[in-house]
Amino acid sequence: MAISMPAEAPHGLGLSRGRRQVIFAFLMLSMFMATLDNQVVATALPSIVGDLGGMEQFGWVAASYLLAQSTVMPIYGKLGDLFGRKYVMMAAVAIFIAGSLACALAPTMPLLIAARALQGLGGGGIMVSIFAINSDLFEPRERARYQSFSSLVLVASGSLGPTIGGVLTSTFGWRSIFLINVPVAAAALLGLHLLLPYLRPARQPRIDWAGALTLAAAIAAIVLLADGAQLFGALISWPSLGLVAIAVLALIAWVRIERRAPEPIIPLTLFRDPVFPLMLLVALTSGGIAIGMVNFHALFLQTTTGLSPAHAGLFFIAITGGIATGSITAGRYISRSGDYRSFLLAGLTLCTVMLVLLSRMGPETPRAVIAAVLLLQGIGIGMGQQAPILGAQASAPRGDVGAATGAVTLMRMAGAALAISAYGAILSGRLAAPALQGLDTPHRYAAAFTAIYLTAACIAVVGLVAAIVLRPTRLAAAKSTSGG
Repeated sequence: MAISMPAEAPHGLGLSRGRRQVIFAFLMLSMFMATLDNQVVATALPSIVGDLGGMEQFGWVAASYLLAQSTVMPIYGKLGDLFGRKYVMMAAVAIFIAGSLACALAPTMPLLIAARALQGLGGGGIMVSIFAINSDLFEPRERARYQSFSSLVLVASGSLGPTIGGVLTSTFGWRSIFLINVPVAAAALLGLHLLLPYLRPARQPRIDWAGALTLAAAIAAIVLLADGAQLFGALISWPSLGLVAIAVLALIAWVRIERRAPEPIIPLTLFRDPVFPLMLLVALTSGGIAIGMVNFHALFLQTTTGLSPAHAGLFFIAITGGIATGSITAGRYISRSGDYRSFLLAGLTLCTVMLVLLSRMGPETPRAVIAAVLLLQGIGIGMGQQAPILGAQASAPRGDVGAATGAVTLMRMAGAALAISAYGAILSGRLAAPALQGLDTPHRYAAAFTAIYLTAACIAVVGLVAAIVLRPTRLAAAKSTSGG
């Protein structure tokens, strides 16, 4: 079903609530698949390297996916604005299926890396298109309630990913972790094809190829730079300095191109509303303190408390449960009041305090106290998780919602990548510090993590300052959409 609508078309697409909820379920299925993939692959990497070899290249298995995913996020957002989100989303799912099949059939490590990049090209489109489609299905306040459930999906994928990856790899071999994506993606593809109407934009599509290429070059350089220590052997190296130069030159060229482009990838007019750049900054910091901290929490628990990987994993119930609680609670209240700023302020404040407390913990800290602090930090993350997308979408003209969504999603991923690199460099530097060499292993790691958690707290403060500067805004109230 094709619907030709102007830029100010009403939310809901004239669909019944039940049909919109089923479409939303298929979107969440797609999100689960895309976010689960990296967790599953990380668990299977030892088996993959054992079969294909290429130990020196294994870092690229994850980096190629992240690189491709990040590069295309803003491009998919703009394509949805220009051509309609249904077929852009379906194309992303189809590319993800093709990439998954290519990964499962890859006979060598270089071909697996290339296939992972193809997967990332689809995964990036899936993540952006989901939130953009939600903007068509639901009014802003109603959207807050539904998008809170995306936190449950992220929690589920993060919690179940290592277990699923381990079971599939040990039972059916590592290739099964990619093959399992095919029926899941096919079900999502069929559901979206049958249920999601095609909203055909009235504007004349004109693709900003030059802007897309320069932005992609800048993003690729920044993502590779963030992983420079693993890919190039050192964070500061000649390849890293070359990437800095490429990123700067590409960004300068991109701004010059976007000023003249009829349909820019990310319209610079979005920056006229101060809400948009502030939401980008919040997204950058939230990626650093939420996504970027996950693996370091696990390492902290194992190295300073002596917990086994299995027992340390149980502490993630506190984090993930807190995220889910905070997100769902915030979603319900935002849907009633339209006030997302208050939850953003409360969430970032809570995160800052908990990160400072974590920096003071060590081998002697009772485990119950650590679990309580991780729970509260999770609640803080969940409370502010939706605000960047909700705020950016509300500040953007209806015809640029996809571009705004792509920019925010990209900034969150960039924040995670840059923070992971920074935390890793801090950890290595502190462990090698002469002042710590006389300490036993748990206390050495505790001292190193003091610096990491204080750095994360500073990142949270930057986001908090941006939230304080943000003007009080209320989302538009939901309207009844009972048509069928």
